Amino acid sequence: RLCELLDNAGRGWRKLAELAGAEKRFKCSAEELEMCSLKVLEPRGSPTQCLLQLLAERDCTLRYLLGCLERMGHEQACRVLSSAVQDTICITVQPESQVVAEGTQVSLTCCASGPPGLAYQWFCGRQEVPGAMSPELVIDTATLAGQSKWYICRVNCGATFTFSMWAHVQVEKSSSPSSASGYCPTMAGLQILQQPRPCHLAEGDTLVLECRAIGNPPPQYQWFRNQRPMEGAQAPQLQVKLVTTAERGSYSCCVFNLFHEVWSQEVDVEIGEGPRQASVTPHLLCSQAGVSHSITTTPSPILAATDKVALLIGNMHYLHHKQLQAPMVDVHALGALLRQLDFKVVSLLDLRKAEMQMAVDEFLLLLDKGVYAGLLYYAGHGYENFGNSFMVPIDAPSAYTSEHCLCVQRVLWEMQQRRTGLNIFLLDMCRKRNLNDDIIPQVGALEVTANIVFGYATCVDAEAYELSQGELSNGIFITFLKRWLLEDEKITVLLDKVAEDMGTLEITRGRQALELRSNLSERRALTDPIRPPGQDESSARNLQWAKAHVLPESQHLRFDCGVTVQLGFAAEFSNIMIIYTRVVAAPKDITKCEARLADIPEELDVDLKCTNKESPEELGSPLAPVWSLGCPSCCLYSRICGLQKLRQELAFTICLQYRYQGMDDFVEERQRVNVGRPLIAKLNLQ
Repeated sequence: RLCELLDNAGRGWRKLAELAGAEKRFKCSAEELEMCSLKVLEPRGSPTQCLLQLLAERDCTLRYLLGCLERMGHEQACRVLSSAVQDTICITVQPESQVVAEGTQVSLTCCASGPPGLAYQWFCGRQEVPGAMSPELVIDTATLAGQSKWYICRVNCGATFTFSMWAHVQVEKSSSPSSASGYCPTMAGLQILQQPRPCHLAEGDTLVLECRAIGNPPPQYQWFRNQRPMEGAQAPQLQVKLVTTAERGSYSCCVFNLFHEVWSQEVDVEIGEGPRQASVTPHLLCSQAGVSHSITTTPSPILAATDKVALLIGNMHYLHHKQLQAPMVDVHALGALLRQLDFKVVSLLDLRKAEMQMAVDEFLLLLDKGVYAGLLYYAGHGYENFGNSFMVPIDAPSAYTSEHCLCVQRVLWEMQQRRTGLNIFLLDMCRKRNLNDDIIPQVGALEVTANIVFGYATCVDAEAYELSQGELSNGIFITFLKRWLLEDEKITVLLDKVAEDMGTLEITRGRQALELRSNLSERRALTDPIRPPGQDESSARNLQWAKAHVLPESQHLRFDCGVTVQLGFAAEFSNIMIIYTRVVAAPKDITKCEARLADIPEELDVDLKCTNKESPEELGSPLAPVWSLGCPSCCLYSRICGLQKLRQELAFTICLQYRYQGMDDFVEERQRVNVGRPLIAKLNLQ
C-alpha cells in the first residue's frame, strides 16, 4: 500500500529518503538512490520497496518512518502506518523467576511501552490477583504456605493486549536440611542453601559442581577457578565435559545480588592422569635436507612482558555498506577477558578513516621494547589483496580501494619500529578479493623478528560470518576464542584449539575456518607476567593509556527552587559514555520534577530518541544490563556516542522541570554543565 502511495514524482519516495536521511545512519548515497529509481524499469519493480528495504537493513523503526511521513504531510501514508504503530504494545521489563525464603516479601516487575493509557493485570496461574493492577506486584510468601506459584502479567490498551513471560516464585524454608551450616547469619538477604563439594575425577569424566542460594532480588552466580573468574560460568550448576588435568584446581562460587555478596566454600578438584601419559623424550629437529638431528630439551626461561596493551576496533554502522551486529558484543567480550589478563585495553566503535589512523597512532605511543603490545583486534568489513589485509572504516565509499582503508601490514611495520616483544593481530573480517582495487601498497620491508602472530577469522578469499541469534550474539570467531583466551598456553597453541573448535560448527563447515600465520619462536602467552623495566617508562605509558579511560566525576547540581540533581557517568566503550540524571532532594511543596539532558554538541552521534530514557534498556544498547549494574535507580539515561569526534570540551544543559502543589503548569530551570574531555576525547583524535 505504501508503494502505491509513494511511487510518484511529487511527495514520493525521494522526499521520504531526504527526510529519513536527517538521521546519519539512514542517509542513502547517490548510488543507492539511483538503484531505487532504476526499479521502475523492472516489471514489478518499486522504488519505494527498494528504499524501505534499505531503511530496514539499517534498523529503521516504524515509529521513525511514521514521523518522516508526518513531516512530509502525506496523510494517506500516515493512516496506513498509524494503526499498526500506535497499537503496538511492547514489554520492556519482564518479570524474573525467584527463589525466596518463607515469610519474606518478593517483588515482580513488568513494564511496557505503547499507546497512552496502558493497563496492567497480574495473574497467579489462571486466576486474576485481586487489586494487582500496577507494573509492580508485591507478594507476601507467608500466604503461599511453602508452595510454588507461577505469575504472569497482562498489559492492554482497550482491546489490544499482550502478556509478559511467566515468572516462577519458589518458596524455600530457611531451615531446610540441605542448607549449608556455614553461611553468615548477617547475610539475611542472601543465603547459600547448597555448597559445592570436592571431587576426584579421571580424565574424560564430566565435572559437576553446584551452588544454590536464595535471595531477594534473585541471586546471580559467578564461578572461579584458582581465584580467577571462569568465562561463561554464571549458573548455579557448573558443568565441564571431558575434563583434563588442565581443570585441576580450587573452585568457588561468588553469589551476589544488588545489595549483598556471599562466597561459597572453596573446594579442590583433582583430575587423575590418564593411561596414555606422555614420556619425556628428546625432540627431533628436521633440517630442510631431510636429515633428523636429536637434541635434548632444556628448561625454558620464564618469559615476561614490560607491559601488555590492546587496541580493539569494531565497525558496525557503515554509511554505504551492510550494517553489522556482532562487533559491539565481540569487542566488549574480548576487552573484558583481556583486562583479566592485565592488558591495557582501548576499545572503540564505529570509526572513520582519519579516526582509525589516529587511534592506531595513539596505540603505537603505548608501545616500547618488550611490550606485548601486539594485540590489535578488528571486527568489521575488510578484504585482502596481494597478501595485504585492509580494514574498512565506516565512511568508506561504496567502491572503496586501499586509499580509503587501513593496511594491517603497514601497522605491523610501525609496531616493529617500536621493538615490541609480541605482535598479535586478530582479524575478524572477510578476506575476499576487492575487484575495485588493483593497487599494490608500498608497505616497506618487514623485519625478521620471530614474534608475529596473525589469527584470521577466515581463510584467503573467504567470508567471515556472524550468527543471527539476537542482539547479544557474538561473531563465530569470538564465540570460540572466548573459551580458550584465559588459558596459560602459547598463543599459537591457543589459536590452534580455537580452530579445532570452529571446525565442529556444522553451519559454517566448508565456508569459514580460522587461519593461523606465525613465526613465533618462543613460548609467548597472553598470561605471561608483567615486569616493568623502570618506573619512569612504565608510568609514562600508564598515564597515556589512563587518559582514554577517565570518566567525569559524579556531581550534584543545586537549583534555585531547592532541588538537588545527581549527575553521573558510566562507560560502555572508550568512545561511548552513558550520562544519567537523578533527583535526590526536593522541597515538600514540589510534587513532580525531573532533570533532562539538552543541548548536546552536534558533532557527537546522539540519537535524540535515545536520550532521557527511564530505563537503561530503552537506550537500545544490547550491553545495557552490563553497564547499568553500577547505576542507581530512578534515573533518566542518555547514551553519547562518537566521543572521538569531540573538538572541544563536552558541555551540555541540565533542564529541570518541576510543578508545585496545586498548580497545573510546570516551571523550568536550566544549568549549563562542562565535564571536560571524557574518555577517548582526551586523546584529541580530531
